[in-house]
Amino acid sequence: MAAEEDLRVVCTRPGTGLGKAMRALLLLLWFAARGSALYFHIGETEKKCFIEEIPDETMVIGNYRTQLYDKQREEYQPATPGLGMFVEVKDPEDKVILARQYGSEGRFTFTSHTPGEHQICLHSNSTKFSLFAGGMLRVHLDIQVGEHANDYAEIAAKDKLSELQLRVRQLVEQVEQIQKEQNYQRWREERFRQTSESTNQRVLWWSILQTLILVAIGVWQMRHLKSFFEAKKLV
Repeated sequence: MAAEEDLRVVCTRPGTGLGKAMRALLLLLWFAARGSALYFHIGETEKKCFIEEIPDETMVIGNYRTQLYDKQREEYQPATPGLGMFVEVKDPEDKVILARQYGSEGRFTFTSHTPGEHQICLHSNSTKFSLFAGGMLRVHLDIQVGEHANDYAEIAAKDKLSELQLRVRQLVEQVEQIQKEQNYQRWREERFRQTSESTNQRVLWWSILQTLILVAIGVWQMRHLKSFFEAKKLV
């Protein structure tokens, strides 16, 4: 797999005004480049899945195109029309929210209703080995999340918006997406806190249980030794 775009978010230490400003700036930069473009190779029956963390009520658009390796030219060429892709998307609760067959080049869209990790899987819908002829299929995939999935040129033409109105709408939608992401991070933090508290409680009860078992074994050993000495008339 080779990535055409890579993005890493660096966390700063909380507690200072500079740190808060840096976090806000990084969050804005992250949303400015929210999306992933890559290509990967799959075989005829192979299935590739990707995990995307998505807030709730967020639109996701995926664009893809396929290329088939040409052994004579020794390069990848656009796939034949008879070769298509099957796209399946599952939410964090493992419910299928999209399952559809597309052509060799297409676009899929879905909206998340549950925050968390969504699984996006693609595999070839072809069962004709002659299409592959033992070769590999290259799939170019571009996933856009949130307001970056909107086509603002189309929106401006449809709603007859001026450049200023369009820019204001973009900023409003960016702020809304940032709020969704912040809510998602709070939700993750709450889940992590609940998991930590549950783990701590289990560790506490396990420690108490171990202590009770050790005390019970100690009492039993003392009574057993006492009865042994009494039977031998040593006490």
